[in-house]
Amino acid sequence: MSAQQLSDLIRFARHNSPFYRDLYASLPPHADRLTDLPVVDQREFWDANALHDSRVLTGPLSEATVYKTGGTTGSPKFSVYTRDEWRTFVTAFGQGMVDTGLRPGHRVADLFYAGELYASFLFVLDSLAHAPVDNVRLPIGGGAPLESTIPTLRDLAAQVLTGTPTTLCRLAEQVVSSGVRLDSVELLLFGGEALFDDQRRLLATAFPRAEARSVGYASVDAGLLGRPVPGADARVHRAFTPYSVVEILDDSTDEPVTEPGRPGRVVVTSLFRRLMPIIRYPAGDRAEWTGTGPGHFRILGRAEEGVRVGPVSLYTQDAQDAVTAADTAGRVVGTQLVVRRWEGRDGLVLRLATAPGDPDHGREELAGAVVAELETVRPLYPDSVRAGFVHPLSVEWARHRDLAVNPRSGKLVRVLDERPTA
Repeated sequence: MSAQQLSDLIRFARHNSPFYRDLYASLPPHADRLTDLPVVDQREFWDANALHDSRVLTGPLSEATVYKTGGTTGSPKFSVYTRDEWRTFVTAFGQGMVDTGLRPGHRVADLFYAGELYASFLFVLDSLAHAPVDNVRLPIGGGAPLESTIPTLRDLAAQVLTGTPTTLCRLAEQVVSSGVRLDSVELLLFGGEALFDDQRRLLATAFPRAEARSVGYASVDAGLLGRPVPGADARVHRAFTPYSVVEILDDSTDEPVTEPGRPGRVVVTSLFRRLMPIIRYPAGDRAEWTGTGPGHFRILGRAEEGVRVGPVSLYTQDAQDAVTAADTAGRVVGTQLVVRRWEGRDGLVLRLATAPGDPDHGREELAGAVVAELETVRPLYPDSVRAGFVHPLSVEWARHRDLAVNPRSGKLVRVLDERPTA
């Protein structure tokens, strides 16, 4: 299926999808510009897109593959692709993988997760198969035991590893601990979550000859989002023209942002999906235009990735920035925010992971420095401690393998809420 004109897609969705028919009911019959259309409300979208009797789909579910997605709401939903839509999806993404540094003949290990209707393993494997350069695909999977994965990578001389940052870091930790050398690895392609500086340090220790780059920006619910842009900043991508349209909207007004450097939320329109139309759908991320090239944008993180601790709102990026500022020696290789409640008050624990062999010496001073940095950028937290609203910030030391992950996707759970609920 070729990418269709926007006006045709809008007319098709209005005519065949009850959800979009209702959403656009007050619009003029010939509305054909994105700015004419409202932004989709995710909760309403997923409430309407039930597995049975979906009001979003434009036809019967008679030929498609069904994938499970958390979307941006946290609870699994179902996203569907016809065979033609999936072929377009993986072909376009495979073309973008050339921009990551994929070269003819590269041996690529797919370490994403498979099964349970999860898409990433199949998606990356199919994208590699449809890439415009020859490559050798090694479908290992993220759920395989590290004890067997490492020998496989060594015996098959894998040159490229693809997976979530969490999976790659757990592999790296095992490589460092076991003393195994995987000298053939030259490229680490991550996706599904952000890669932070502390994780880069661990990856560099395990794979000193490898460069870490984004495999591309996509999701099973939103579809194609961003093609990697070669350069030093792995967060920079460009839209998959003509298959999708990416907008950055003002956080308050939803007006399109056009100037570089002004953050907003990412909204995407997929021009090749007809069975389950995606029109002005919030991707769940924030970004900014870079001004460095046509359609180039920098991903700034999840739109609502944070937590409320008592009266204080904290974001994962706040914690990452505090660790980066305080950890000048580069000892921390993973960060997780853990929220607990005891004695009638909330409390935040920063779970910091260190590399194998990291000494205990100096940890207390480092913990104090991290807490001080975080309290500087979020002064409401120490104010709330003094007022008796929350417990003081604390640090809990761990290994990277001890950090909690999503059992289905293998992604690091950035915020772990351990507060009891009624």
